[in-house]
Order: sequence, then C-alpha cells, then structure tokens
Amino acid sequence: MLEECAIPYKVKWVNIGLGEQFRPKFLKIAPNNRMPALVDPDGPGGAPISIFESGAILQYLGEKTGQFYPKDPRDRINVDQWLFWQMANLGPMCGQAHHFRGYAKGKSRYAAQRYTNEVNRLYGVMNRQLRGRDYLSGAYSIADMAAWPWVLPYKRQGQDMSEFPHLYKWFKRMGERPAVQRGIGLGADLRNRPQSKEEQARARKILFGQRAR
Repeated sequence: MLEECAIPYKVKWVNIGLGEQFRPKFLKIAPNNRMPALVDPDGPGGAPISIFESGAILQYLGEKTGQFYPKDPRDRINVDQWLFWQMANLGPMCGQAHHFRGYAKGKSRYAAQRYTNEVNRLYGVMNRQLRGRDYLSGAYSIADMAAWPWVLPYKRQGQDMSEFPHLYKWFKRMGERPAVQRGIGLGADLRNRPQSKEEQARARKILFGQRAR
C-alpha cells in the first residue's frame, strides 16, 4: 500500500525468530506482538499515531490518502467485506495450513488435511468472485493487497492453481504490478539467509511455545 501510494517510509525490522516482538518498545505499538505495525508521525491532528493489524493499517492509509479505498458507501462496504473476509478466513486458514503441512509435518495428518481442504474451499470462494472481475471488489483495492500475499505460497498450502483459473489470472495480474513487486522484494535477503539447525530450533521454540506469560 505504501508503494502503491508512493508514500515515503522506513522499515523497522523485527526478528520474530529471536523474540524481538516481545520487546517493550515494540509491544507499545503492537500489543499482540505480531507484524505488521505502523507508526505515522503525521497522524490525525498532526500528532503521531501507531496502528497494529494489517486491515486497520490498510483502512487508515486508504482514508489518509484517498487511494484504493472508495468513498462511495456501497463501494466501500464491498471492499470492507472482502478485507474482513481475508482477515477472518483466508489469513488464519492459510497460516494453519502452513503450520501443519510444514512445521508440524507428519505429526497430525488430520489437521494438515483439514486446513488444506479449508484453504481449497476459500480459494474456490475467490475463484467464483473473480469470475468476470479483475479484482475482488471490482476495482483494485486494499482488499486485493491484503489477500494476495496469502495466495503467493499456494504450493506450500497444497493447492493446484489449475483448479482456480479466475483466481490464477488475478494472482498473476497482481504479481505484475510494479508496486507489488517492490513490496514483496523487501527483506528478501533476510528471508533467504540460511539458518543452522540450532537457530531453527530456537526460533520454533519462541514462535510456537507462546502462552500468556
């Protein structure tokens, strides 16, 4: 969204494998210790504001810039419902599919199949919606920006794109946007850095052993 709107920004990296998401400074702006989080030094009234949750961030930026978030009430409701659909359905289900197909591979066949099937169902929802449309709500919007990253690793989710021709056209169309390419390229060097087995084990303990305390 920041790339699409040509808004200058600075990335503050948070290494979740090292537990940096639990540092008090980060928790002040992201109390759920998750990414993304945004700090706008020029918030409402000219005062800084911090925002967590990707959907809230996208809505904020859409209202602030007047881009990719329609002003017409009917059009805005259409975008909102697909944005919330992503946050309540596509994101969580894909995340569970990644966990049980990858990190917990072989430990729960039922869970892996359950979430693989649910992602398949959700892909079907998108495929039907995209029949005759270029984007989820008609025009390109924050709903598409929210959904595309979750479809990007479709192979890890056990999905065959030949089953979803309309979704695949949208997927390719999104990936061809220069701003999307710039956004997805951020941090590629960090993501692709090889990890030792010890680093992987330490990261998994931090990521998957969280409780309230």
